[in-house]
Amino acid sequence: MALFKSAFKKLSGALGKTREGSAGALRTILSGKQLSKELLRDLERAMIQADIGIKTAIEIRKDIEAGWERGEIADGDAALDFLKAQLTAYYPEWDRTLNFAPEGEGPTVILVAGINGAGKTTSIAKICKSLRDDGKSVLLAACDTFRAAAVEQLEVWSGRLGVEVVKGQQGGDPAAVAFDAAAAAKARGVDVLIIDTAGRLHTQSHLMDQLSKIRRVVEKQIPGAPHEVILVIDATTGQNGVNQAKVFADSIDVTGIFLSKLDGSARGGIVIAIREALNIPVKFVGVGETPADVEPFDPASFIEAMFAEPAAS
Repeated sequence: MALFKSAFKKLSGALGKTREGSAGALRTILSGKQLSKELLRDLERAMIQADIGIKTAIEIRKDIEAGWERGEIADGDAALDFLKAQLTAYYPEWDRTLNFAPEGEGPTVILVAGINGAGKTTSIAKICKSLRDDGKSVLLAACDTFRAAAVEQLEVWSGRLGVEVVKGQQGGDPAAVAFDAAAAAKARGVDVLIIDTAGRLHTQSHLMDQLSKIRRVVEKQIPGAPHEVILVIDATTGQNGVNQAKVFADSIDVTGIFLSKLDGSARGGIVIAIREALNIPVKFVGVGETPADVEPFDPASFIEAMFAEPAAS
């Protein structure tokens, strides 16, 4: 399948700020240095500051220190190679492709959640374009009925991408819009229905309940739906993004993370923190502002791009 073809060059470009910031700091601490306990403590602090996560940072520092004491890790350069290998190996062999409805049991339903400002609407556009490029028909559902701008933004993207949007009245019941959209998707025989939900604050339990209601309504219309529940997290939010993911996951059984705004973040280590805190795969990363700027999350390519030497000017 051509969906979400990986391009290392684009990913590497998006991670430029990470290389200059957090990953660059880790590389600077280790490259060309002799190891010492003090240097390894500096490394641990830098990993925590890079949003890698406290537990993971401590474990990796201890592993490097043990390898150094056994004579298996000779210097900082060897420690950097070990660090990259450990971060890559930290990810299980998850299936990071989109889940689709079984043949003849469609349409496939993708529910997309995330707080306001996380880049949710743009991420939906990226998923939509990739599906369209792969020859699939798509219908959008504007279930963020409480914010007029959200519906308008979705309509702008739908016009650019050549897909239709099902919407309701301003302030209306989001679950009712989801019901209508599911019925329309079945009647029109579309391949994929993407549901945009309200950019609800994860601290507001009644809004989380509404999100759960949308899921139940769709499942009644289309058994087995939603087939994918994608949570959009802004890469620039660091640990706060991980906290958001925990609450969303408790409410709607998130199946995958779309890490947005990676091109604007110096904290690519958040993908490690997500893995530490949640048993949910990062499936896609946003690497720019256009619908084409999306990459599948591949741990080996991501870590390699994160620590790559800066290009010579």
